[in-house]
Amino acid sequence: MSPPVEANVRAVADLSKRIIANVELAIVGKRKQVVLSLVSWLAGGHLLLEDVPGVAKTMLARALARSVGGRFKRVQCTPDLLPSDITGTSIFNQKTVEFEFRPGPIFSQIFLADEINRATPRTQAALLEAMAESRVTVDGKTHPLPPPFLVIATQNPVDHEGTFPLPEAQLDRFMMRFSLGYPSLEEELRMLDLLQYRHPIDGLQPVATADQLVAAQEAVRSVHVDVKVRQYALQIVHETRQHDDLALGGSPRATIALFRCAQAMAAIRGRLFVEPDDIKRIVAPVLNHRVIVKPESRLRKVSAAQIVEEILTEIAVPAIRAER
Repeated sequence: MSPPVEANVRAVADLSKRIIANVELAIVGKRKQVVLSLVSWLAGGHLLLEDVPGVAKTMLARALARSVGGRFKRVQCTPDLLPSDITGTSIFNQKTVEFEFRPGPIFSQIFLADEINRATPRTQAALLEAMAESRVTVDGKTHPLPPPFLVIATQNPVDHEGTFPLPEAQLDRFMMRFSLGYPSLEEELRMLDLLQYRHPIDGLQPVATADQLVAAQEAVRSVHVDVKVRQYALQIVHETRQHDDLALGGSPRATIALFRCAQAMAAIRGRLFVEPDDIKRIVAPVLNHRVIVKPESRLRKVSAAQIVEEILTEIAVPAIRAER
């Protein structure tokens, strides 16, 4: 690779270190999840956090936004939430005798849809265009969203009363899905120390700018992916389409997500090329929510995570050379 490309990738690694260290001032013991969040953002994707209440899902989104000085908006999803409550609406101005567009909370750089499965399907669908194309169409007019745009949606996997499960088409729009999980005893003790006087997120200062993150997203695309690594990712996705326990395998969007996330993971680690281990690190959060287990397999307690892990162990890992 040319020296400018190498410098750009090194800059991504330095930027990532600053953001991760800054977020960890407020989020204790979640290095893996913080890295995955940043990988998804650098790859231009969106996140679905599926976990019980009170494990810092909202704090993670706020910490990411504060770290880059970005605009952060949060919407608590409820059954009476309308699409216009997210995208915005046109208001009639009596002085100008014209309709004026009033942007909704989606016009931010990090948008948090809290408990997205409590919103109606119509409101959930309002996010589709924004997530896929980073723009919103209201009353026939298209409005671009400010980059770097990231949607973080949360849902509670335990409480299903009064919820509207996300359809497969919308689940596929999320580049990654993962859980934060409970902290360990030592981590929770440290958390109590940090929270004694005030919440640590209130003291977070920006360590990067939105423009720097946009430049990092562009630099990530230049990370080299060897033909053998591409075939390795493709083979994993194709195996999900042929597995006996799966009714639906990964889509071509899943293949693209693996490709982009692997580039971002390599760049975060300061490498100019993707290794097979980069694929391994991101395959579960990228694929698990995109495959559907057959009903008879679910009765045998077979999960999507087990199947993806089984496929991963059965495919030979390619050997590549570290070439510039």
